[in-house]
Amino acid sequence: MKRSKKLLMCTGIMLVAAALLGACGANNSGTGSKPAAAPASTSAPSAAPSDAKKTDKIYIPVISKGFQHQFWQAVKQGAEKAAKEFQVDITFEGPETESQVDKQIEMLQAALGKNPKAIAFAALDSKAAIPLLQKAKSANIPVVGFDSGVDSDIPVTTAATDNKKAAALAADKMAELVGKEGEIALIVHDQTSRTGIDRRDGFTEQIKAKYPNIKIVDTQYGGGDQLKSTDLAKAIIQAHPNIKGFFGANEGSAIGVLNAVTELKKDGKIIVIGYDSGKQQIDAIRSGKMAGAITQDPIGIGYWSVKAAVQAIKGEQVPKNIDTGFHWYDKTNIDSDQIKPLLYN
Repeated sequence: MKRSKKLLMCTGIMLVAAALLGACGANNSGTGSKPAAAPASTSAPSAAPSDAKKTDKIYIPVISKGFQHQFWQAVKQGAEKAAKEFQVDITFEGPETESQVDKQIEMLQAALGKNPKAIAFAALDSKAAIPLLQKAKSANIPVVGFDSGVDSDIPVTTAATDNKKAAALAADKMAELVGKEGEIALIVHDQTSRTGIDRRDGFTEQIKAKYPNIKIVDTQYGGGDQLKSTDLAKAIIQAHPNIKGFFGANEGSAIGVLNAVTELKKDGKIIVIGYDSGKQQIDAIRSGKMAGAITQDPIGIGYWSVKAAVQAIKGEQVPKNIDTGFHWYDKTNIDSDQIKPLLYN
């Protein structure tokens, strides 16, 4: 009996407690802390369109060969222009220097992990990236090459300068300036990217084919780094005191050569021809320290890399190669209507 009474008392206490809790909940219902409010807000009509828009917007990562040179900033400008025009989201990134192949591959791997609709890629090493690009192709992610191509048929198109023809023009200008005879050398940014290979080969093949009295005494690779290119050029000048000319195959290479010539007090004695533009090259050409350079259209390269990616996503036909053009410029035409828009600083 005592046990039954205890049970009845406990039951009564629990019922009273439940009633009190229920009353508290009822009194708080007008304070904005009602438990049902949170589920209702997650399905509010205003939230759904915003989430859907984020999901449906085309995302295209643009992975360049570098970030430090003004050339890549101009490419970025063109890519952003196209992204705005075609209403797509892009990211633009590249390693700190153009010698960091492994870092670029990591960036490509990370970009693939974000499930993009397409990828625009400028390869530092035209072979190293192929396994990841094959993975993109298998996932039906179109790959657009820009600036540097890839030794593969995976890219649906490549937006780039015809670097062999451009470098051949630089060779013709060099031959003219050195009197079609004498010793010359090259400082190239690398021997693994398509641009490095094509600019080197375009220049050297033209010299060998057309100018038998010009001898290329050395070709060195400075990774596009000004300091390294300076040291390499100084070593060549010291080893070949009669050298008459240098071709710097990109912005960093050309400035490195220019620095070497200045430091060794060879201004006016060694012809320097560059590639790309940028403030230092433009100033050097205006002053006469650099004879001239080849300019690309970096804004056009960036623009077409994104535009072609959008076209590929939509299933539109794109040409296998998009030639974005090149020009020779020196102090006689640097301010012309044709050249000035292509220079960046």
